[in-house]
Amino acid sequence: MQHENQAENPQDQALEQAAELQAEAGDATDVVAAESLEAQVAALEAKVAELQTAVLYAKAEGENIRRRAAEDVAAAHKYSVGKFASELLIVKDCLEMALKDNSSVENIKMGVDMTLRNLVGAFDKFQIKDIDPQAGDKLDPHKHQAMSAVDAEQEPNTVVSVMQKGYLIADRVLRPAMVIVAKAKSES
Repeated sequence: MQHENQAENPQDQALEQAAELQAEAGDATDVVAAESLEAQVAALEAKVAELQTAVLYAKAEGENIRRRAAEDVAAAHKYSVGKFASELLIVKDCLEMALKDNSSVENIKMGVDMTLRNLVGAFDKFQIKDIDPQAGDKLDPHKHQAMSAVDAEQEPNTVVSVMQKGYLIADRVLRPAMVIVAKAKSES
């Protein structure tokens, strides 16, 4: 029996050794797994830091774009009349020449005519058009402003006379024409 115990003993010992080796291998695997997890965590933390930096750069770039756009809009508002103003300088020069050479009425008239031509040219260049309704035209409240109504032989709410021309810039009313309109005939 003792022999059997000894025989079993080496088997038991072998099993115990195998279990110990397996436990040590498991511990080694746990250590490798722990090191691998720590490496993964460090890599993910580095990636998070990189993404945070990218977000901050993108946010700063967005702010810079907004600031530059606001500056561009402000400059456009401030200097938008520059081209129109340069066209009006020609008109001013013509007026000054007309006033300087006042030797005859003809010279003054010629200077005023030249000034008017230059002003009309500047208006055409910048799409400024007259609103000049004719007598008998229907009142258009979008383009005309009725200053008064008078008894007339015309249809009611039609233009009798124009007190002051109006102007369009492109298709928008800059100033409505001031008109006198015909009253509706009262029934007597």
